Amino acid sequence: MSEPSFALVVAHYHENLNWLRRVPAVYQKFIYSKAETPPLSSHIQLPNIGREAHTYLQHLVAQYHNLSDYTVFCQGKPFDHAYDFHATLRQLIDAEADKKPFQWLGHIIDTDTPDGDLYKQWSKNETGEGLDLERFHQQLFNAAGPDSYPFVLGAQFVVSREQVHQRPQSFYQKALEAASTFPLAAHCFERTWDLVFETTGIDRNWLAGRETVYLKTIKRLI
Repeated sequence: MSEPSFALVVAHYHENLNWLRRVPAVYQKFIYSKAETPPLSSHIQLPNIGREAHTYLQHLVAQYHNLSDYTVFCQGKPFDHAYDFHATLRQLIDAEADKKPFQWLGHIIDTDTPDGDLYKQWSKNETGEGLDLERFHQQLFNAAGPDSYPFVLGAQFVVSREQVHQRPQSFYQKALEAASTFPLAAHCFERTWDLVFETTGIDRNWLAGRETVYLKTIKRLI
């Protein structure tokens, strides 16, 4: 049996990318930049729309038939939500590691409501508007949504090619269009990436009614 292949997709804007030097060489790197001038000519320039969701979906559509066995999707500065990101990348390629079809990357589980009550309380949401997750879910999945959306903060995850292929390429094309047209789409996608790949990223029985769970001790810089 051949060794699995790995890719890293980075949604870059103006972040310093020196951290990429420490990424294991086994990862095929796709750096998508929405900066006015990408840092390197090898970086793939995209229009500055749709935040990281648009970037991720652009990759899924373009590379659908050429995906690595496992792809890590992350922000230009992944450490804000996953301080041990480098360790996670190394662990993923460990031959003995348990490689799940989908895994959130981050340290805080939170839960939002169909009208985005959590988003309304976000400190960077100066207007206090909500999310129309109910309509977003209906539009993207052609079905009524759940009564709550547990997710890991940060919109970072690893997904297998097999899990991506649970849905046709046309679905990701539809999602890509939603990423640039649906109001606050990136925040809606942040809460539903596991559903995008037709899986359950967080066991609700394990949550046992908890809305917020700290998976690891949060390190703070002093």
